[in-house]
Amino acid sequence: MNEHGDQPVMRGFIQVGRAPEDWRQMIAKGCWTFLYMSYLYYAVEDLTEDRHTAAVTAVGWVALVSFVLGYFFLVLGPRPEHLVPWRNRLLGGLYALAVTLTLTLGPSWTVLLVYVSISSGVQLPLKWGLRAVPAIALTVAALGVLNGFGTAEMLLLVLPTLLGGGAMMAVVQMGRTMRELREARATVAHLAANEERLRLARDLHDLLGHSLSLITLKSELAGRMLPDKPEAAAQQVADIERVSRQALVDVREAVSGFRRPTLDAELAGARTALAAAGIAADLTRVSVGHDDSGHADLPPDEEGALAWALREAVTNVVRHSGARRCEIAVEETGDELCLTVTDDGRGPGGAHGNGLTGLTERLALADGRLETGPGPRGGFRLRAYVPLSRRVAA
Repeated sequence: MNEHGDQPVMRGFIQVGRAPEDWRQMIAKGCWTFLYMSYLYYAVEDLTEDRHTAAVTAVGWVALVSFVLGYFFLVLGPRPEHLVPWRNRLLGGLYALAVTLTLTLGPSWTVLLVYVSISSGVQLPLKWGLRAVPAIALTVAALGVLNGFGTAEMLLLVLPTLLGGGAMMAVVQMGRTMRELREARATVAHLAANEERLRLARDLHDLLGHSLSLITLKSELAGRMLPDKPEAAAQQVADIERVSRQALVDVREAVSGFRRPTLDAELAGARTALAAAGIAADLTRVSVGHDDSGHADLPPDEEGALAWALREAVTNVVRHSGARRCEIAVEETGDELCLTVTDDGRGPGGAHGNGLTGLTERLALADGRLETGPGPRGGFRLRAYVPLSRRVAA
C-alpha cells in the first residue's frame, strides 16, 4: 500500500530478443535499431549518384525499402511459434536479396549482409546462429575478394558482420536467461508459499488434534455423569472450557506467527525492490543486543510492526517519490529501535492516505509511534519507533 491506498505495480521493461509489448518498448527498441542504419549510407549513395539507369535505380529503391522492412520485421516484429517458419524464410530471402544486389548493383551493397547477420543473431537459435553468422561473414569476404576490396575495406565489413551478429546472439541469450531466472524465482516463491501452507496445516493439526480429542472425551464423560454427579460433571465442563480457550490461543499464535513479517526479510525485500526500480539503496543496520543472528531485545510484535513500516515506506518510495537514492537505517535510540527511511524525491506532496494511517495504528498497538516529514536534504523521511524489551522490563 502507499499514501493513496494503491497497490504496488512492477513497471515493465524492454525484454531483449522479444517483440515489444507497448509503444514505450517500441520506441526504445527502435532507437538502438536505427543506430545500425548508418551502414545504409553506401547503398543510398549508390542510388543517388546517377550511377545507374532510371529503371535500375527504381528497382534498387524498391529492393532497398523491401529489405529494410523485412529487417525491421525480424528485429521488432511479433515472435509467435506459428510465424517461426515464415520468419526463417524471410531471413533466407534477405540473404539472397543482399547477395543479388551486391552482384548486380555493385560492391556498395555488401553492407546489407551486416543486417542479415544481425537478423540471424535475433531470429535463429544459438546453435544455428553460431553457424549462420560466420557463414555470412565468409560471404562478405568472398564478395569483397570478388570486388577487389583492400584489407582495410575488408575489415570494415567483415568485423561488423561478425561483431553485430555475435553481439545480438549474446544479448538474446542474456534475455532468455533473465526470463528463465524470473520464472525460476516465481516457481521458488510458489513452492515456498505451498511449504508455508503445509507448515501451517501441520501446526494446526498438532495444536487442535489433541485439544479436540480431549474436549470430545470430557464432553462424553460429563454427559455420563449427569444427573447423578453434577459436581463432577461441572468440573469436566470447566476443564472443557479451559482446553478450548487454550486451543484458541494456540491457533491465534500459529496464525499470527505465520503472517507476521520479519525485519531481516523486509530489509532484503527492500533492497530488491529499490534495485528493481533503479533506486540506489544505502542500508545501515545495527544488531540489537548481543545476538548477531537476530534482535535479542526486539519482541516479535514490535519487530512485525517495524517490518510493516519498512514495507510501506519502501513501497511509497518506489511508487511516488521519483527518487534516485534511498537511505534506510535501523538504529537504537535509547530504549527504542528506530527505523528511518529517507529519499531524495519530490517530498511529502500532500496529506497521507490510508497506508500511513493504518501504519500509525499498527505501531500504536505495539506501543510505537510514527514520524513523517521532509528530509534534511529534501525528499521525504519516515521514522518508526518501537520499544525494546529492556524498556518494557524497566
